[in-house]
Amino acid sequence: MTGTYTNLQLEIIGHSAVVTIANPPANTWTYEGLVSLKQLVSDLNADRTIYSLIVTGEGQKFFSAGADVNAFADGDKFRAQAMAVSFGEAFEALSQFRGVSIAAINGYAMGGGLECALACDIRIAEEQAQMALPEASIGLLPCAGGTQNLPWLVSEGWAKRMILCGERVNAETALRIGLVEEVVPKGQAKTAALALAQKVEKQSPSSVTASKKLIQGARSNPLAQWLPAEREMFLALFDTADQKEGVNAFLEKRPAEWKNA
Repeated sequence: MTGTYTNLQLEIIGHSAVVTIANPPANTWTYEGLVSLKQLVSDLNADRTIYSLIVTGEGQKFFSAGADVNAFADGDKFRAQAMAVSFGEAFEALSQFRGVSIAAINGYAMGGGLECALACDIRIAEEQAQMALPEASIGLLPCAGGTQNLPWLVSEGWAKRMILCGERVNAETALRIGLVEEVVPKGQAKTAALALAQKVEKQSPSSVTASKKLIQGARSNPLAQWLPAEREMFLALFDTADQKEGVNAFLEKRPAEWKNA
């Protein structure tokens, strides 16, 4: 896979794509960087050999501090609209990545930085990480999914504490309230994410894609709609090569060789 992506570094490790947010000193998101993220996810979706996507930050201090506030200093609504749309499109694309996305939070995840992590399927935080959505403290609000994704994970009460009261949480609190799924020592988030990605490689990519669609669909659709869809997607897997390979590999007591087809 080839391509140049603004403020993003791409490394392929096995069936995993490791994307590093690289815009020092705080790994802030720029318009160009967000456009690049959307394109990068699209490119990864087209590569059938990629099963997981890991997002982390460059350096030892920041995952991402979100948007550069200077972009909003002049009150230009047209610029603000362009940034809001690019944030939304980039993180919605990340959320819809067909495989498993893992945020390896290696430091401060603030504002749009935390919203990036919220768009991922799973979050692993290093013990020194700090997380917040402080937009209201400067007269703004989280516009890249924060008001919608955060309460889904941590409850409405904690979402209100973080967004309405500006409360910052550390890794221990984030684990307790369900904002992250794992806390690891400093410098170990990427390693832990890769270890989890290796577990993903043992799963049928076709099954993962279908199951993820069902799980995320429950956020906005009633149970009565998705229970029949669950059965339909189960049967649809019988049209895939992965289903046949998975069953035969199990019966033959050997590791499956997935084709993502």
